[in-house]
Amino acid sequence: MDHLKALIRDVPDFPTKGILFKDITTLLKDADAFGEVIDRMASRYVDDEIDLVAAIESRGFIFGAPLAYELGLGFVPVRKLGKLPAETIEQEYTLEYGSNHLEMHVDAVQPGQRVLIVDDLLATGGTAKATAQLVERLGGIVHGFAFMVELTFLNGRSRLEGYDVFTLIQY
Repeated sequence: MDHLKALIRDVPDFPTKGILFKDITTLLKDADAFGEVIDRMASRYVDDEIDLVAAIESRGFIFGAPLAYELGLGFVPVRKLGKLPAETIEQEYTLEYGSNHLEMHVDAVQPGQRVLIVDDLLATGGTAKATAQLVERLGGIVHGFAFMVELTFLNGRSRLEGYDVFTLIQY
């Protein structure tokens, strides 16, 4: 994965002082690298029994939508508060530089559906855990989590204990 890691740019002090932001846009503009990421994620789940891919706004959409397409699954957007037009449920979460809310349409997941949750990066695990809580509140089953990048030093995986967590690149 070193060839993919080399395409990710570090941006210091973004979005706040003290944060070293992993900028994936430099990888995304490389068609071969982006395709490889989607292909590797898809190959991990191609034989699994999954009903939906839920992806977290906004960079999670970049990976979740093509992954859902590749796997022949429906796509569920998980958005920040106030962005979805119909009835929603919401969940508060914390991240390394603050807190926020996520929401999902109340009819996005049916009871018993198996959902793969996708985002670009696993940091503290706050957004991923909140998304799992939304899926489970609707009666869905979290099949697992897929991330392109994991910041292991933030120990976000510990918040997802009991779930299957897949990442391509670790820092």
